Amino acid sequence: MKKQVEGEWTGWDGDTIVRLTDGSVWRQEEYHYEYRYAYRPSVTLSGNIMHVEGMSRGIRVRRID
Repeated sequence: MKKQVEGEWTGWDGDTIVRLTDGSVWRQEEYHYEYRYAYRPSVTLSGNIMHVEGMSRGIRVRRID
């Protein structure tokens, strides 16, 4: 399922909240820190693993809205 981050992306900080263009909101569920600036990068969700374009790996997330 392909989606996009709403607005600016600055990477994972350990407690990142990710808002997607479809209106869904996700919270990072595992610790990982990785900085990368991008504007509206594409996102692929595979179950509860979120892969953000340009990041080194997928991160476990939970939908909160």
